[in-house]
Amino acid sequence: MKAGVVVFPGSNCDDDMIHVIGEVLGFEVQKIWHKESVPDNFEPQDCVILPGGFSYGDYLRSGAIARFSPVMKSVVAHAERGGFVFGICNGFQVLCEAGLLPGVLLRNKNQLFVHKNIHLKVCNNTSPWTSGLDRQKVLKMPVAHADGRYFIDEKGLEQLEENHQILLRYCDQNGELTDEANFNGSVSSIAGISNLKHNVFGMMPHPERAAEPILGNEDGKKLLEAFFRDEILA
Repeated sequence: MKAGVVVFPGSNCDDDMIHVIGEVLGFEVQKIWHKESVPDNFEPQDCVILPGGFSYGDYLRSGAIARFSPVMKSVVAHAERGGFVFGICNGFQVLCEAGLLPGVLLRNKNQLFVHKNIHLKVCNNTSPWTSGLDRQKVLKMPVAHADGRYFIDEKGLEQLEENHQILLRYCDQNGELTDEANFNGSVSSIAGISNLKHNVFGMMPHPERAAEPILGNEDGKKLLEAFFRDEILA
């Protein structure tokens, strides 16, 4: 498996992700500039990552301009042929704007930028992205966003539920879904979803910022290892 991290003007988590995928997890990884395309040698088992940051300054709407960046044509093509695509924070916003994931990310319910550690409940551990994770164990990771309130209409939410596309929800330290734990006001406490085929995944929390002992938290590494593991190479 190879990974490519797309770099938009305003991306600021690209090097973090490259470090974790390459140095911590030991997989081949490279940057993909926004004016370029997904490399021709990328196969469906390879993963394109849209990192966090403020693509194009979020001047229009988070992810709305990046959705039209030249690289996105090849990202969409990679996803359509079954290739893996992973969006974190701003990357999640871009995936929704591009139509690769359903729904939209709105302003946090308190209308403020929020940066803190939060807790996550694993809702599906059969998806390639969360395979084998213990659903009884709560994960802790940082968030840093102003537009992270996931919204989808009632029919769309029913479809997400029916197709087991909700992979992560905000919860308290005991795994309970509470209003307080759902700090940004997301529908059904949603923190991360996949598309119907489970080859595209978006989440607001930052696993790459919780992937080494020096950071005092390796729960993000646990999540990334659920996908980036030797079995995927088979």
